[in-house]
Amino acid sequence: MTKLPNELSPTPAKPGGHYRWTICALIFFATTINYIDRHVISILKQTLMNEGIFGEAEYGFIVMAFQAAYAIGLVATGRLMDMLGTKLGYAAALIVWSFAAMGHALAKTAFGFGFWRFSLGLGEAGNFPAAIKTVAEWFPKKERALATGIFNAGTNVGAVVAPVLVPIIVVKWGWQKAFIFTGALGFIWLIFWFWLYEKPRQQKRLSAAELAYIESDPADPPEKISWLKLMSYRETWGFAIGKFLTDPIWWFYLYWIPGFLQKQYSLNLDVKELGLPLIIIYVLADVGSIGGGWLSSFFIKRGWTINKGRKMAMLICALAVTPIIIATQHVSLWVAVGLLGLATAAHQGWSANIFTTASDMFPRKVVGSVVGFGGMAGSVGGMIFSASAGFILEFTGSYYSLFFIAGSAYLIALAIFQSIVPNIAAKDMESMQA
Repeated sequence: MTKLPNELSPTPAKPGGHYRWTICALIFFATTINYIDRHVISILKQTLMNEGIFGEAEYGFIVMAFQAAYAIGLVATGRLMDMLGTKLGYAAALIVWSFAAMGHALAKTAFGFGFWRFSLGLGEAGNFPAAIKTVAEWFPKKERALATGIFNAGTNVGAVVAPVLVPIIVVKWGWQKAFIFTGALGFIWLIFWFWLYEKPRQQKRLSAAELAYIESDPADPPEKISWLKLMSYRETWGFAIGKFLTDPIWWFYLYWIPGFLQKQYSLNLDVKELGLPLIIIYVLADVGSIGGGWLSSFFIKRGWTINKGRKMAMLICALAVTPIIIATQHVSLWVAVGLLGLATAAHQGWSANIFTTASDMFPRKVVGSVVGFGGMAGSVGGMIFSASAGFILEFTGSYYSLFFIAGSAYLIALAIFQSIVPNIAAKDMESMQA
C-alpha cells in the first residue's frame, strides 16, 4: 500500500462571515431526521414483540438487513456523491430513505420489516458521505472536526426526539402512524436544502472573505482519482478498520439500549419511564459529539499537529468508554443511565474525529468515496455484531459480554489505526492522480 508524505495545511485567512455554519445547520437537521427514522423501530421493539411480529433473533436479522443495505449503499452512494455532487446526491438519498421509513407502516411480519429496513438502509447510506463531503467543501481543516461534531450531534438529537415523539404518536394513533409521521419529516427538509445550498463558489450569500477562508487550504488536484488508487493507500484501510471495529458499538447502543432498559428495569413504553432515561443518554451523547470535535480543534489551534490533536482526542474518548463494562452489574437505573450516557458521548466524540481524519488525509473530490468505503466496513462489522447480539440475548438473556466488547473496542481500534496510520497528514497531491 502507498505511503503518503507529511504535509500540513496552514489557514491564515480570517473567517469573514458565518454562512458556512448555515450549511452545517442544514446537515445537522438532515442527520437528525436520519436518526429519527432509524431509531423508531428500537423504540417500538417491545411493542412489536408483544404483538408476536418478531422475537429477539428475528429482530437481530431485521437490524442486520438494514446494515447489509447500508454497507452496499455506502459504497455506491459515496462514489455517487463524488460524481453528482452533494446538492443532488443528498436530496436523492433523503427521498429514498423517507419513503422507506414510511413504508414500515405496511409491514405485518418479520420479513416485511426486514424488507423495509433494507430499503431504509440503502437510502440512509447517503447521509454521512454527503455530510462529510459537504464539510470538506465548506470548512478549512482546522474547523472540520468541530463542524463534524456539530452535524454528528444530530444523531443524538434524533435519538432524543424519537423516544419523546414516538410514544405520543403510538398512544394517539397506533404504531403504524409513528413510521408515517417521522418518515414525512424529510420532505420538509428538502425545501430548505434546495433554497439554501450551493457550492461555495456558486453561493451568492457568501462573502468574498469567507470564501477565501474556506479555500485557504491547498487546492485539490484537478485530475480524477480512481477507486483502485484509493484502495492502495494505508490511510483508506486505517480509516475503514477503525470504522469496522467501532461503528457496531453505536449500532448496538441505538438498537438495544431501549430493550436493555426495559428488561433490566421493567420500564414501560412512555415518555416518563423509558423516554427520560433515553433523553438523558442521548443528550450526553450530543455533548460528546460537539465536545469531541471541539477538543481536537482546540488542540490544533493551540499549535498541535493534526496527527497529535486528532489522536489525543480519540484516546480520551476511547478511555471514557471503558466503564460501560459494569453497566449490567446490578447497578441502579440512574447509574446505568450515567454509564450509558458517558459511553455514547465518548463514541460520538470518537466518531467526530475519525470521520474528520478522512478529510484530513484525502482531497475533497474523493472524501465521499473514502467515507463510503469506511462506512461500508463499519456496516459489515455491525451486521456481524447485530446477528451475534440477537443470538446471545436469545439464548443467554445477558448483556454482559456485549457491554464488555463495547468497552474494549475503541482502544483496540486506536492501536490498530496508529500502527497503520502513524502520521495523519494531507497527501502529496501528485501521488493522488489516477
